[in-house]
Amino acid sequence: MALPPHLQQLAARVSNRGRWGADDRRGTLNHIDPEAVVRGIAAALQGKVFSLAIPFDDDGPQTGLVPGRVNPQLEMVAVNVAFTGDPSDFTTSDDVVTMGVQAATHWDSLGHVGYGGELYNGVADSTNDNAGSHELGVDRYGPIVSRGVLLDVAAVHGVDHFDTGYAITGADLDAAAARAGVRVEPGDIVLVRTGQMHWLRLGEKFRYSDPSPGLSTQSIEWLWSHDVGAVATDTLVFEVWPCEDPAVLLPVHMIHLRDMGLVQGQNWALDELAFDCAADGQYDFLLSATPLPITRSVGGAVAPTAVK
Repeated sequence: MALPPHLQQLAARVSNRGRWGADDRRGTLNHIDPEAVVRGIAAALQGKVFSLAIPFDDDGPQTGLVPGRVNPQLEMVAVNVAFTGDPSDFTTSDDVVTMGVQAATHWDSLGHVGYGGELYNGVADSTNDNAGSHELGVDRYGPIVSRGVLLDVAAVHGVDHFDTGYAITGADLDAAAARAGVRVEPGDIVLVRTGQMHWLRLGEKFRYSDPSPGLSTQSIEWLWSHDVGAVATDTLVFEVWPCEDPAVLLPVHMIHLRDMGLVQGQNWALDELAFDCAADGQYDFLLSATPLPITRSVGGAVAPTAVK
């Protein structure tokens, strides 16, 4: 077992295996019920709209450290083509994009990470093959709309961004919620701001990825006890990097995705939203964040939109 005994015990405490039935493939998205959606709609008070996506282009955050996860590359396959041969008639342009589905702003699917031969809800990892994730592809998620809540952990610590790989705890999330004056409720989507986008704006891509603040194993029970629908961060790695224990690689991913079925998002642009939340004191909003339903994909590119 890759997890040491204390993390095995944690994984058992927060496991959602069988919680929504043996056939469940959506995990914590099941917490997003009509009440959560209506709560999100009620938070759209001002008509202010924020895009939480970074640009999908070849200057994205990927550096080659994850083999094959390439930044979006656009290729034009038709430019002002006149179908009739007469350019005064109908003309059209067309293009294709090659990209890692997790290259820019995205959700992980529940088929993205497993251990011990299993994925979420006891699904065998053999259901992932060269054709994709047959049981836990991102297409299983469906629409994702709920109340979003911004928890600005950087602001709690009085900084714009962290200079180290700070490990975010449940106490940090409590402090951020108290600072925001919000109570995280079942089905909410929690957006955790660390300020790490500071480095990406400077063009320091390697520094953006390492070291990186992020959610730690000490935050896992907090997210489970609050029944959150999903959680996303403004970092590349999602969890703290380097990891808390050098001998355990990406334990937050392992427990979130395999044991809890907790949907994770990375590379979310949260700074503009955070600035506005600090200005008007409203830290909740309607969040629409449905990924591209790419059949059998283990990740889902998304352009999330927050409405206040």
